Amino acid sequence: MNHPLCLPSTPPTAVPQLETPDLLLRGPRTTDLPEFAAMAADPDFYRYVGGKPQTEEDTWRRLLAQQGHWSLLGYGAWSVEEKSTGRFIGTVGFFDFQRDLTPSIKGTLEAGWALSPRIHGCGYATQAVQVALQWADAHFPAEHMTCIIDPDNTASLKVAYKFGFREFARTTYYNEPILLLERPRTSQ
Repeated sequence: MNHPLCLPSTPPTAVPQLETPDLLLRGPRTTDLPEFAAMAADPDFYRYVGGKPQTEEDTWRRLLAQQGHWSLLGYGAWSVEEKSTGRFIGTVGFFDFQRDLTPSIKGTLEAGWALSPRIHGCGYATQAVQVALQWADAHFPAEHMTCIIDPDNTASLKVAYKFGFREFARTTYYNEPILLLERPRTSQ
């Protein structure tokens, strides 16, 4: 017999699948963990994401949080798979992490992307962010969209600027400098 607390109050939201010429954006899978954990332990990755390697446990929690966003909020992060290899290469999507920031971005649709350093320079971030933003614009046209980026992460800033994000504040997050960016909503 199932315990009533183990049953979801509403059915989980199915993660929509998106495609680009080179990428498949799909729901998180437990099989993503080894590649995700390896990516999160790579110094070329974590220097802009917390500044220290993430453990497999930390990565597992991030994977669970990604699926949890879909189930609770109707949006979240996709796992990004390289079509030519079938390998997990990162994540892209939208969050509400209730971050303790001043100014606050709570209640905004926070965009984020993190791709494996081994594929940097392939144009994959541009493809993934573009299709994710198209999905968000179609499903959440009135939502205020933000993102946070390490000020030294010029590649990620370039992607953000390409899609209309503009800096609106500089602050600290976990005692490190961070840029807050926002994207004007498109007319629907």
